[in-house]
Amino acid sequence: MPSRALSRRSPAAPVDDSIPLHEQIRYRGLLTVAVMGASIIQILDTTIANVAIPHMRAALGATSETVNWVLTSYIIAAAVAMPITGWLADRIGRRRLFLGAVTGFIMASMACGAAQNLEEMVIFRFLQGISGAFIGPLSQSVMLDINPPERHARAMSIWGMGIMIGPIMGPVLGGWLTESVNWRWVFYVNLPVGLVTLALMWALLPATKTRQRKFDLFGFSMLALGLASLQLMLDRGAQKDWFDSTEIWIELGVSVACLWMFVIHLVTGRETLFNRQMLRDRNLVTAMGFMIVIGIVMFASMALLPPMLQNLFGWPVIDTGWVLAVRGVGILMSMWAAGQLLGKVDARWMVGTGLLVAALSLWQMSHWSLEMGMQPVIVSGLVQGIGMGLVFIPLNTMAFATIPPQYRTDGSSLMNLLRSIGGSVGISIVTTLLGANIQRSHEDMVAHITNSSTSLLDASTADRFGIVGDTAMAMVNAEINRQAAMVAYIDDFWLMMWVTLAALPLVFLLRPPKSDGPKASMAEMGH
Repeated sequence: MPSRALSRRSPAAPVDDSIPLHEQIRYRGLLTVAVMGASIIQILDTTIANVAIPHMRAALGATSETVNWVLTSYIIAAAVAMPITGWLADRIGRRRLFLGAVTGFIMASMACGAAQNLEEMVIFRFLQGISGAFIGPLSQSVMLDINPPERHARAMSIWGMGIMIGPIMGPVLGGWLTESVNWRWVFYVNLPVGLVTLALMWALLPATKTRQRKFDLFGFSMLALGLASLQLMLDRGAQKDWFDSTEIWIELGVSVACLWMFVIHLVTGRETLFNRQMLRDRNLVTAMGFMIVIGIVMFASMALLPPMLQNLFGWPVIDTGWVLAVRGVGILMSMWAAGQLLGKVDARWMVGTGLLVAALSLWQMSHWSLEMGMQPVIVSGLVQGIGMGLVFIPLNTMAFATIPPQYRTDGSSLMNLLRSIGGSVGISIVTTLLGANIQRSHEDMVAHITNSSTSLLDASTADRFGIVGDTAMAMVNAEINRQAAMVAYIDDFWLMMWVTLAALPLVFLLRPPKSDGPKASMAEMGH
């Protein structure tokens, strides 16, 4: 245990490397609140601004196409900045980087709320994305470091609750603020939480020692350019009709070429952005694959459900938000259970069970119809939340159980990055398939509209009745559109179910965490 002198150590003073960090922490509970506060405001901003886009378009004088840069700029900035989190944390110290990231995020949020035109908003959202990119990986590595190995499962449960529930509650909070106050409060809401978080972190967050680490400029340039091109292609593909557009082909070519050169450099280079020894760890690499699947299922579902429930079922924005928030209840339940079961049940069984439960929820969603009420949405949301929670906590615990502590920030940045990329890929795929399947289903249904199928209306003579006939045919076409859209949504749910099931074999690549934590595995990795 730390001495009395150590317990009075200034947070800004570097910690004693001879004593585990979790033994040098004062007020672990308050520090956890601060770290989670920073994590929650960052993850909320990935979805909270989406519902305010129509209001921003009018206020900023933007078009329906250009206003999407408000979202695109944030996504690209986060993707570019996130991979260098580990290098910056080593170079300037994790405390300075964390405090600087939270400060920058608060200031950028206030600037977004005060923006007067689209150009200002895009610039401020880009800065907000850069600051927010560091918060996720740093919060995860801090939560692991300030807790002893036997409490890592509980720490990841707390951290995971914020990460998983944030995207779900974002649209609810954003919709309420936009309707009740003003769209600018979608950004201003970060100020009170951010200031409290910043004060607590300033007082309690310990300063780790810096390490001299050469910056891999070539590797970072290739990775940043590749990721930026990929995110730009995914975000603008639907607007540009995908591969019928020269722009999309250019972005795809740049992305593939740059990411290929990054991989070759990572394998063969001397001083690389990520330590190759870390990437030899089977649990960490397997967990990265799972993060892509989690991103696809979680973010794609949240992208599909609000427009479906509002446009096809006619539900108000607030009711839609509250019904979807039930998913968060399932996540809380399963994460608490997972934290209690880890160490008693093989974590691999928990991950496999979680994937099967998540696939079950998507199977339930694939049987929805336009005549259903709220109950099927609530039940499937609860089931999916339980499944995602069962996967997330054991997976994160196993991913960091076999790597040395000095690689946690780098590992966390990669896992957060791949979850974000998985979400972007998933959203792009399901929205593109949705549009194509709506057209295909509409054509199939129209082919079956004959005089016998519309007994109250003769389609071949409807034009004789003037406005009445046109109105009747418009009503028939509107109903066909609704049914075609429902079929297209069901097809997307089927696809996500099979993607989830396809990830099951990855469970067999995982190794269960050892009870004495990552130190037991350091020898296996040659450290």
